[in-house]
Amino acid sequence: MRKGFFYVLFAGALALPAAGQSNYGDISGTVRDSQHLPVAGAIVQLTASSTLAVRRITTNNDGHFEAPALLPDEYEIKTEASGFAPTVEKVRLEVGQRMDIEIKLSLGSLKVDVTVSAAGETLHTTDASVGEVVEPKSIRELPLNGRMLIDLVLTVPGAHVGFGAQTGATNPLYWRPGQRSAVVIGGARPNANFFLLDGATNTDPTFNTQNLSPSPDAVREFQVETSSYTADMGGAGGGQVNIVTHSGSSQYHGTAYEFLRNGAMDASTFASMGNNHLVQNNFGGSFGGPLWGKSTFIFVNYEGLRLSRLTRKL
Repeated sequence: MRKGFFYVLFAGALALPAAGQSNYGDISGTVRDSQHLPVAGAIVQLTASSTLAVRRITTNNDGHFEAPALLPDEYEIKTEASGFAPTVEKVRLEVGQRMDIEIKLSLGSLKVDVTVSAAGETLHTTDASVGEVVEPKSIRELPLNGRMLIDLVLTVPGAHVGFGAQTGATNPLYWRPGQRSAVVIGGARPNANFFLLDGATNTDPTFNTQNLSPSPDAVREFQVETSSYTADMGGAGGGQVNIVTHSGSSQYHGTAYEFLRNGAMDASTFASMGNNHLVQNNFGGSFGGPLWGKSTFIFVNYEGLRLSRLTRKL
């Protein structure tokens, strides 16, 4: 009896963190007719564009529906109800977003489809959090010196380069040299930030720095909240950096790269007198796609760094 109780308690402990993972988003809303009355029993189907995963929900008596625990993606929302013309619209769900929409159905034949091809900007009406999402296009196209993902946080309003042990070079106890996390967000100290990776804590408790700095090719998008956090965030008083990695898609995609820095191609300063030696190779690749029957997906990433540097002092 005691062993069975232990197994149940252990399973419950594993299930609790999943409910509070902040890398997922929610889509909820209300289905109404042309007279602004709720439509009960309507079928709302959400299809993810990357994995083609389908979620079906039926509206309640108030015409309300909710689809929780959705990965950030572009979703096609198709709504059908008896006696109404089906509607189709596309929305983009960002990391940690709580999206609330209103779907209007018009009377008509079941053979008539109403497609919304250009939706307006979705307002955040479910919470008062302030922040910004760094989208996949910015991660792919913006140049990064040293491929440090944390540098993209500086594109968010209210963030700038910080100081202290989080720079990775001022404290001998800091054991991740070169992986700086010194960013001031919303006027808070650099050691007041909180980092999450796929919903799990990614914060070093010693200096409140980022534990693992993922490769930019492995990151889908990430969210930086600067104030007024929701209950699932707020692990520290500074900024909340919520990173979501790729999880594969219904089509095969891959990247391969190498970035080379060589002192022979650099201009020498007067102080160096041509004695600086630098050879840096930053290389890697990623690959993702369907693993089995387009219902299971895989994504792998590798990044290597080879650095040879010598500075001679005269």
